[in-house]
Amino acid sequence: MKILLSGGTVVSMDPAVGDLTRGDVLIEDGKIIEVAARIDAPDAEVIDANDRIVMPGFVDNHHHTWQTAFRGMGADWTFAQWANAMHDTVKPHYTPEDVYAATLLGRLEALHSGITTMLDWYHVAQGPDHEDAAITALREAPGRSVFCLGAGWATPDSVEADIRRVHSLLIGDGLVTMAWGLRGADETGMDTLARELRLADELGLRTSLHTGGTRRPIADMQQHGLLRDTTTFVHGNGIGDDELRMLADAGSHLSVSPDVELKMGFGAPLTGRALAAGLRPTLSIDVVPSVGGDMFSTMRTAFSAQRGLDGGLRARDLLHFATIDAARSCGLDNRTGSITPGKDADIVLLRTDDLTVFPVTDPVGTIVTAGHPGIVDTVLVAGRIVKRDGALVDVDLAPLKNRLLASRDRIAAAAGVPLDGIWNPKPESA
Repeated sequence: MKILLSGGTVVSMDPAVGDLTRGDVLIEDGKIIEVAARIDAPDAEVIDANDRIVMPGFVDNHHHTWQTAFRGMGADWTFAQWANAMHDTVKPHYTPEDVYAATLLGRLEALHSGITTMLDWYHVAQGPDHEDAAITALREAPGRSVFCLGAGWATPDSVEADIRRVHSLLIGDGLVTMAWGLRGADETGMDTLARELRLADELGLRTSLHTGGTRRPIADMQQHGLLRDTTTFVHGNGIGDDELRMLADAGSHLSVSPDVELKMGFGAPLTGRALAAGLRPTLSIDVVPSVGGDMFSTMRTAFSAQRGLDGGLRARDLLHFATIDAARSCGLDNRTGSITPGKDADIVLLRTDDLTVFPVTDPVGTIVTAGHPGIVDTVLVAGRIVKRDGALVDVDLAPLKNRLLASRDRIAAAAGVPLDGIWNPKPESA
């Protein structure tokens, strides 16, 4: 099957392809075949991209979808309050059905806003049934997803068995693959971290690790020979410039969640400091109880925060962070992250005739400074059209929404969480 995206403004994020004021993109069997000013393909289904920006889909490499049901409730929370609310209070009451509903709606929301690839950092740790529910939801959502398993429910002796079990379910290069969400040396000790990284190497798994503070975790890992080019470090606020250079030298990756980091008091996002150290940052959303779930607002916060500090960054930098750089951090840059012949067709079409962005004189500047999910008109994942004319394709949202509402209400009742007023959890877990 061939699809021709015809007459759009192409922002390819591939220097060899460049940007085209007026361009066509030819897709066949899910792959990008050609990008040119004009392509003759009489046997292709034509999608009129006039008045559209054609760009690679966004890549979010750190998102906890299991918290979708409690969207917006943590707008005023500190980090300690969030930890108490989500991990200490509601998480113990999650059933597999709750995990399924939140994961599916969270992943569909991301597709709706143009995120074609998402690393879902799972740490609603309860047991194998919960893990399988999350995997089922990711498979049912027609996106490219990385199930990043944080096996915190397991005992130290059973973590390996759990990782191997899930790996056996997700082995291969399908749309849903696996990564490992490491617990880190602070929680497990350096010997356990080293053992888990050896297992990740054996299984060919990329890893992700929340880090930060002033205890020099990166320097400790470097001293023990544990830095990898397959590990993404999340947040990192508080680590030293020398540690950022250690990550750059090791080829490691950094995921910045600017909205959460600023709101919850982590400190200034590390985008500028990372670049100065030779490290390409990436962007992620983190948790929707506290922040919005789209990459447009995430880019805008990161852009404004860094410009306010030192005037650094340009709009195109933010698109790099949210597309090809994030794809590379997931080990998927050979498949997605740019509009490049030979890659999978993970592409979004953004409306340029919407009054909130019209007139579009500088496409990149408009995407970063004024873009929002409402202009996401069409989304393709591996050449499959999953959103068309502003609506998800073949998705009956009404019953899914009802399942999520029922899930939220049941968990809240079991946990004693108010839904008719402001919830101010106590920060005992700080």
